[in-house]
Amino acid sequence: MPDIHTTDVAIIGAGPVGLFAVFECGMLKMRCHVVDALEMAGGQCAALYPEKPIYDIPGYPKIEASALIENLQAQAAPFAPTYHLGQRVEKLARADDLWELETATGTKIRAKAVILAAGVGAFGPNKPPLARIDEFENMGVHYFVQRREDFRGRRVAIAGGGDSALDWTLSLADVAARVMVIHRRDKFRGAPDTVDKVMALAKAGRIDLVTPYQLEALEGEPGALRHVVLKDLDGNIRKLEADALLAFFGLAMNLGPIAKWGLNLVKGNIAVEPSTCETSSPGIFAIGDIAQYPGKLKLILQGFSEAAVAAHACHKLVHPGEVLHFEYSTTKGVPGS
Repeated sequence: MPDIHTTDVAIIGAGPVGLFAVFECGMLKMRCHVVDALEMAGGQCAALYPEKPIYDIPGYPKIEASALIENLQAQAAPFAPTYHLGQRVEKLARADDLWELETATGTKIRAKAVILAAGVGAFGPNKPPLARIDEFENMGVHYFVQRREDFRGRRVAIAGGGDSALDWTLSLADVAARVMVIHRRDKFRGAPDTVDKVMALAKAGRIDLVTPYQLEALEGEPGALRHVVLKDLDGNIRKLEADALLAFFGLAMNLGPIAKWGLNLVKGNIAVEPSTCETSSPGIFAIGDIAQYPGKLKLILQGFSEAAVAAHACHKLVHPGEVLHFEYSTTKGVPGS
């Protein structure tokens, strides 16, 4: 017999926004079950870049992704959420007056409300179309960074012009023997302050900016990268001696079963009413990167705000007819405080 659970709110996605939704729901006396396809909580922060520094969390000038997840789990812990990790939600359907989720392992969760905090859905790296790249993956070519120390004393080529490439340039500048940033243009797409810091490192001679070039080929033995070969727009070839290539060209995103649940999709995201974060299906809410509405910013801090908005909207479904007297956490406290 499959496991069948009944709860107030089912949260799909255990990334930072999903974890904060547990806290917000708990503060409104709503019980939560959390489902995630990954084996651990934390979403991309835990799976892709646990040591990546994050700079735009209020109150933290800088915090590593793994530390942020630990703090969010500790914040949610007083409300005793039930986690179903390593399970992808395959089905979502109405069952009487509840929503019923069913995972790939047969677990069923019935809830009065559902919060989708699934980020970008299933994700994987966009890989550059280079011959032999498979021979060097994880032994010279990397799409994510798990440990900064893995690159200590190594010559690291970083390809890409967005935030990931620039953030890791700053993070690895004091660890690697040399950092070389490869981009097809002279201008970068990262946050202006980050771009300024990278340019300052280049001016000081602490990193190399290799522009405008694109990846052309890789040279070396299987598992031992020796050179990254580049080409500019005029066809000129340049070789960089490198022990590692970090290729940051974004993620390939796939909503998976979510795309079949009859929600209003807009360019791969789910359209919501911004005042409640409710989707086109009453009782289903979407927050974080998966949610879309006019003026949306894909920032963790905006996802946190959406978690609070969705939790308050869920309260009307979980406790119908009960007047919600809003109280600040400083007045209300949390269990055990």
